[in-house]
Amino acid sequence: MNANDSQQAKVSTPLPTREGKGGGSLSILHQYFGFSSFRGIQEEIIESIGAGRDTLGLMPTGGGKSITFQVPALAMDGICLVISPLIALMKDQVAHLRERGIKAAAVYTGMTHDEIIVALENCIFGNYKFLYVSPERLHSELFQAKLAHMKVSFITVDEAHCISQWGYDFRPSYTEIVQIRKLLPKAPVLALTATATPAVVEDIQRQLGFREPNVKRMSFVRSNLAYAVERVTTTKEQTVLELLQQHPGSAIVYTRSRIATYELAAWLSSQGVSATHFHAGLTHREKTERADAWQRGDIRVIVATNAFGMGIDKPDVRCVIHFDIPDSPEAYFQEAGRAGRDGERADAILLYDERSVAVLKRRIEDTFPPEEYVAQVYEDVCCFLQMAMGDGRGVTREFALEQFCQAFKHFPVRAYNALQLLSRAGYIEWADAEENHSRVMMTCQRHEFYTFQLSPAMERVVHYLLRTCTGIFSEYAYIDEKEMAATLGMPEQLVSEQLVELSRRHILRFIPRKFIPYITFVQRRVEREEIMLPKTVYADRKREMAERVETMVGYLLTPECRSVYLVAYFGEKDAKACGVCDNCRSGGKDRPTLSPEEEKALCQRILDYVEKEHVTSLTQIHFPDVPDSLLGELLHRLMMEERLPSFLT
Repeated sequence: MNANDSQQAKVSTPLPTREGKGGGSLSILHQYFGFSSFRGIQEEIIESIGAGRDTLGLMPTGGGKSITFQVPALAMDGICLVISPLIALMKDQVAHLRERGIKAAAVYTGMTHDEIIVALENCIFGNYKFLYVSPERLHSELFQAKLAHMKVSFITVDEAHCISQWGYDFRPSYTEIVQIRKLLPKAPVLALTATATPAVVEDIQRQLGFREPNVKRMSFVRSNLAYAVERVTTTKEQTVLELLQQHPGSAIVYTRSRIATYELAAWLSSQGVSATHFHAGLTHREKTERADAWQRGDIRVIVATNAFGMGIDKPDVRCVIHFDIPDSPEAYFQEAGRAGRDGERADAILLYDERSVAVLKRRIEDTFPPEEYVAQVYEDVCCFLQMAMGDGRGVTREFALEQFCQAFKHFPVRAYNALQLLSRAGYIEWADAEENHSRVMMTCQRHEFYTFQLSPAMERVVHYLLRTCTGIFSEYAYIDEKEMAATLGMPEQLVSEQLVELSRRHILRFIPRKFIPYITFVQRRVEREEIMLPKTVYADRKREMAERVETMVGYLLTPECRSVYLVAYFGEKDAKACGVCDNCRSGGKDRPTLSPEEEKALCQRILDYVEKEHVTSLTQIHFPDVPDSLLGELLHRLMMEERLPSFLT
């Protein structure tokens, strides 16, 4: 079961198929996923795509997105093409579908040519129901040639906001999707996203070539989720500990720094709180072990970067704490929304201190460094990879960011973002490191094993593979040498040696795991002065990020219901106060009614205090006789009117 579907009621006895409209879908829902009924707008979306209509589904985190394409795909003839940017989530969903006896495959960056051929051939001839692909694969001639031989029922575009240049997470590779539509003119499109402003909603439909506008919306209000903002007066670490003591149960603490995940998790453990850390730099095995331990409840708290959370299957998260302020309301809404998916009361708490707002605003300059700097990084990359002027078109080279930064004296964060900008501008394609499992596939028939002279160690390895890897004669299977070694009672090195030897003897194909980032030059190398970043890649997106940052600062200071503030950003203007956030709980009791003259005098008092006391942070502004809600409201007003010094806002 996918985490998004955790609130749906499970049944243990067969259900009669509903007569009439939607009956087949309900039967499939029960047969494969064990749920007794749809919830929210799931059935609306399923009926819409089943009728062949292009459909955009807006569902907040926890809304049950996967059900909306998995159920109709099983009800329709052919294969569902699922486009997703999240390789880890693709792998997880394919694994979950296979566990249910549903044939599914995935094609993504990092697979070998042979693996891709096997997967695509299986989708043509093997009666598969789902093919997951990363958007980068769509322009491949091989992929498009094989796709032409598949009977595609419909196309699902997950994380559809990535196609919009007005979205917070634009991916240029998503623009290839409309070309795929031309190859599959009869296949409708189902676009799904958990975060989209009204402008993004319109842009998604335009970019995907919708035949007619068709949006299914689910309210973004989470009535059981209590939002709160906590101004730190001691240390953030101590505040996190106190909050965890006040909010028992499973928790996620989000922080932006990989080092901070380790340090905070270690400190919490030293204080008697069961905690572990998680970030993108861990090996696949480490990620799996830590996520599984947390989901089982063996570990109470997981301290993580935003690399954690997509596809998690844990409905009973009682608390999500943000150690740092996210860059955008979209990111915050998604991450906070991982609390309370079981419908029970949960808390989402955002911490800030005197440095937080300044740090947040500095991220704009880090994410969008000066254009001259971006051009310099391009030239340095070309030198680092020994790419001659005028050469390079279509050339792919391994690229170690850390070594590059050391060699050319670049700060990793700025260099990373410069590479992202160069990629979006079409000069390079840069794939960050993604560790893959080792993979194997048998190249001989089962009966042929008796003709080979195998050592006892080889026989044990082969028998293990035949016993544990289903479909190994027709497709690649993922393996974990460490787990194999533990099961077989053999050293891991010996297991690897046997796999290499079996591959050398053409008994199987063995692809060891790798952890290699690379750069592909999309066009020939040009002079530094020729590097131009389009307005849509640089200036527009920098401005949009600044606007999102201002929205997050406004969230810190707003006196209104925090839920109303957030959902209004996504276009839901008529939401009612939640009654459970920190602002609602205060009930306005600490917000005295002031006359216009009194408010004007208090604003002037704030401005005078800032100037006289040489204030360097908003959090330093505190008057014992003025309630925090009123002070926050006036600070927000002064900030919007640009009457406060720029370094404060």
